[in-house]
Amino acid sequence: MRTTIRVIVAASVVALAAGVARADDAKSAKPPMDPAKQAAMEKMMKLGSPSEAHKVFEPLAGNWTYTGQFWMDPASPPETMTGTGTNSLIYGGRFLKEEFRGQSPDQPPFEGTGYLGYDNIRKEYTSIWLDNMSTGVMISTGQYDPATKSIAEKSDFSCPITGETHRQARAVWTIVDQNHNTYTSYMTAPDGHEFKAMELRYTRTQ
Repeated sequence: MRTTIRVIVAASVVALAAGVARADDAKSAKPPMDPAKQAAMEKMMKLGSPSEAHKVFEPLAGNWTYTGQFWMDPASPPETMTGTGTNSLIYGGRFLKEEFRGQSPDQPPFEGTGYLGYDNIRKEYTSIWLDNMSTGVMISTGQYDPATKSIAEKSDFSCPITGETHRQARAVWTIVDQNHNTYTSYMTAPDGHEFKAMELRYTRTQ
């Protein structure tokens, strides 16, 4: 008799526990997401994720040394510049962060930071650049040409040399191979003619 009672009590406890668990599960269970909301979330995730276009950044990542020339005035001889740089893939490969240091004769040490990305929605490469030679930020947009392995971009910036609030420039960043790339920028002289303003040649160190 006592054994039977114990079995009944035990069974009741198990049943009660199971009922409480089902009640807790019912309370914690989330209602199914609205199909339209689910589709919007999936679209957002796709547009916000790295795409095939972001793979262009991969050969640019690493540590570099560079040598180059820049022209303050198209009528004057170029000045030389050397330095080092580190490019890092950040935010899951969505952006390339550039950190550079350089030195030119008769000029203070140069430091600059840039961010290069690809906008899946606008279908264009975008970049910003800031350094210790200006209080403005250069903003650029462009496209990648797989035939020449280069990003051609147009830039807008405030120029501390001429005082222009919106000076225009263009640049071409070319991936020569896994260990070399070049960056060449062009500006427009007062007479309206375009001239080469800078040419940098990068060599991978790591």
